[in-house]
Amino acid sequence: MDLPATVIADLYQNTLIETGNTVSKQPADTTGATKKEPGLRTTTGSSWSSLGENQKNILIIVKNTETVYLPDNELTFLTGIIGACKLSLADVAVVNLHTYPDASYKELTHFFKSKIVLLFDTEPAAFGLPINFPFYQLQAFAGNTFLYAPSLKELENDKIEKSKLWVSLKRLFNL
Repeated sequence: MDLPATVIADLYQNTLIETGNTVSKQPADTTGATKKEPGLRTTTGSSWSSLGENQKNILIIVKNTETVYLPDNELTFLTGIIGACKLSLADVAVVNLHTYPDASYKELTHFFKSKIVLLFDTEPAAFGLPINFPFYQLQAFAGNTFLYAPSLKELENDKIEKSKLWVSLKRLFNL
């Protein structure tokens, strides 16, 4: 039985929450000046807002301009994908890149200690990766495995694209 995302959120109030983790994205040196590291923003004291608990260090990047994370139907679809991979929202961190348009893979993978990064509707180059690769190709880089796929909205209604994603996910998670 499939439950709407809002019902799931109500059932799991203690696990479907923003983590509230804060991180200084740019360390200050002893003179009080801010050092500039390549790929890092100069904002200090900001926090990353994510959905999930990130227990298995799996980062899921989405882009949505209409909601904080995802509309209910896309969240339900994503939780179905995660469930098919024998995971739950507690195992992942979902970050809406629309909220952080200048964020790079270096910042996010470092903060979330990611091992696996799923990019939905986010081109690798737009995520700051110095390499480009096609949809559904597992790409190892900088200690992570990346998988790039179309948006959840596109995947939800396209059986062929869903099957391509599933083939890659089976390889990625040894299913």
